Parts: sequence; C-alpha cells; structure tokens
Amino acid sequence: MVHVAVEPDAFTDAEMVQLSRTDTAAFAALYDRHAGGLYRYASQRVGPQTAEDAVADTFLAAFQQRDGYDLDRPDARPWLFGILTRKLARHHRTEQARYRAIARAQADPGAGADEDGPADRVAARVTAGAVRAPLAQALRRLPAGDRDVLLLVAWCDFTYEEVAAALGIPVGTVRSRLNRARRKVRDALGGTDPTREV
Repeated sequence: MVHVAVEPDAFTDAEMVQLSRTDTAAFAALYDRHAGGLYRYASQRVGPQTAEDAVADTFLAAFQQRDGYDLDRPDARPWLFGILTRKLARHHRTEQARYRAIARAQADPGAGADEDGPADRVAARVTAGAVRAPLAQALRRLPAGDRDVLLLVAWCDFTYEEVAAALGIPVGTVRSRLNRARRKVRDALGGTDPTREV
C-alpha cells in the first residue's frame, strides 16, 4: 500500500475519509482536524478523563464505520459529534454528577478552585460565573435528547441541519427540542437565555 502524505487543509473531511479507505494513515488528518473540538465539548459535559476515553472511542468507531460515511457531506463534524454524543450517553451518571459539582462549587466559591482545568475556565467565561450554578442545574434536569440538541447548538455552533445529521433526527425535531430546552433553561435562569449570548 502506498501512503499519501495528507496535508489537512488540502482536502475536505469527506475526501480524507475516502482516502482513508485505501490508505488508513489518511484518517490521522481527520483526527488532527477534529479531536480538539470533540475533546473540548466532551470535557465540558463529562470532565477531562472521561472525555479522553469518549473521544478515543469516537475515532475508533468512526474509523470502523468510515466505509459507510456519506461522501456527499464534505464536513464530518456532524458525523463525529453524533458518534461522540452516543458515546457520552453511556456516561449519563458522570455528566449528571459533573453538573451537580459545578452547581455546588459555584455555591461555595472556594470549593474545587484548585481543580479547575482549561475546560472549566472556558465554561466559566462562557456562562459568566453568576449563572453557572443555575445553568448546570438546568442542564442536569433536561431530558438527554433536549440537552444534546442545546449543547451542540450552544457549544459547537451547529446549525439545525448539522444537529439533525449528528443525532439522526429530523430538523423539525431539532427545532422543537431546542425550543423546549431554551424555554426550560431560560425559566431556570430567571428569563436569561445563555444560548443567545454564546
């Protein structure tokens, strides 16, 4: 097998997936392009250690499923985040515990100060400190499907179509879940919608 040197910016994601079907080394470029974003998203949801495992499992599954990738979709982000979302669903308890810990830490500002990592610092800036605890509680209380839609839109800047592709649901379902999730979060935050500010 001849290995092709893959320059990540020279190919779309779909082209890299197609190349990887005959040259498995090409899949590394896809990893390099998207692993950081997947890790940041997963880390915000389940913490750094679990995020590392979930991202590794995501790329293993993506590699194994690459022959079924729709090459008409040049951007693999929805596909990869869809796989990651399914992996994260297995860590429901970890995610729930993380939201409870965030809420407790905000209630006691000195608690966990030494444990903040990069994801926690980013989350603190994005959620503007004052709403962090109630936001964590609101996210914890959302049904998993509503939470997945909300976080893909708010944290990953996905369009409705990208969320639909990632989760394998119709765009209309994305709209209704997002509307419901925003309403519940807004109510929990006293009328503030943090997804509009992000």
